[in-house]
Amino acid sequence: MAKRVGVLTAGGDSPGLNAAIRGLGKAAIGRFGMELVGFRDGIRGLATNNTIELTASALSGILTAGGTILGTSRDKVQRMVVDGEVRDMIPAIGEVYARNNLDCLVMLGGGGTAKNAKRLADAGLNVIHLPKTIDKDVAQTDNTFGFSTALEIATEAIDRLHSTAHSHHRILLVELMGHRAGWLTLGAGIAGGADIILLPEIPYTVESVAATINARRDKGSNFSVVAVAEGARDVSDAAAVSAAQALVASAKTPEAKAAARAHLAHVIDGQREHTFKLARELEAATGLESRVTILGYVQRGGTPCAADRLLGSRIGAAAAWHIDQGDFGIMVASRGEGTAPVPLDKVAGFTNLVPVDHAWVQTARDLGTGLGD
Repeated sequence: MAKRVGVLTAGGDSPGLNAAIRGLGKAAIGRFGMELVGFRDGIRGLATNNTIELTASALSGILTAGGTILGTSRDKVQRMVVDGEVRDMIPAIGEVYARNNLDCLVMLGGGGTAKNAKRLADAGLNVIHLPKTIDKDVAQTDNTFGFSTALEIATEAIDRLHSTAHSHHRILLVELMGHRAGWLTLGAGIAGGADIILLPEIPYTVESVAATINARRDKGSNFSVVAVAEGARDVSDAAAVSAAQALVASAKTPEAKAAARAHLAHVIDGQREHTFKLARELEAATGLESRVTILGYVQRGGTPCAADRLLGSRIGAAAAWHIDQGDFGIMVASRGEGTAPVPLDKVAGFTNLVPVDHAWVQTARDLGTGLGD
């Protein structure tokens, strides 16, 4: 009998998701004679058996489409709110898996999806994870589909802000996505010629940022463009978050861990709109007007670029091959121009952060770009 493969997309939407679905589907159906079953709206659709048959005709025309034809959600398999109650849905998901006669479940998503995939694999399901995120923070892969498109969008935004900054002699701060990892801000900042780049991995001081701006003014440049990752923090705020995270890690009981997580959430909530705070501080320190632009969801919307279509197609097609070979409990990682299977226990719970000595960081320093440290 033909192998039946379930597929879902989870977490935030990302350019290239449809390319990966198409790559998986065309290879699975056309080359290996498999059948595909799509689950709508991520983990929630999987838990409630909300399905759609993914035939060859259903995959037609989706290569260039943004978002995901399957819909998505951010649910956790072991803690899903159903009818107002938090439930472990892994047993229900196992029943849906069996009811649909699945031989494998392919889950497209980021770090949270990798954790969900591992939990389902540990429960006995045949699972494969495909890495997507505009943050490029999934561990053990060279790249993630979605990143290249977001990089193009963020770079163009910085390009456009230069003219306004120069014309009005202002400091323009552009906040880009990236809670934990600064790959997008670093890449766009370098490509767009930002004067200062602030990353989650390198806590900054207002004094250092202001010194860079003042030094530029002393040389005749009465404006500056600052690329700020949403997860970037000054030294004191970064220390507060680290201390709160340490409390979570050291908590021994469920009650203590819940209290520590609540404290961490309170600390992070108190640091919202940090880019606006930084803008006010820089105005006071430099005497230059400051303005903030937050790109938000526009960074991950619209048509995927060629690089993300290619990457999604490669990883999706490779997943079909691994299913045919019986390789499960893996993530299909990007490796140079090819792919490689990586066990889920080496991916789930890990994050690909920007090393402080990374080549991109050194490039920024060589260009004279301020990093706030």
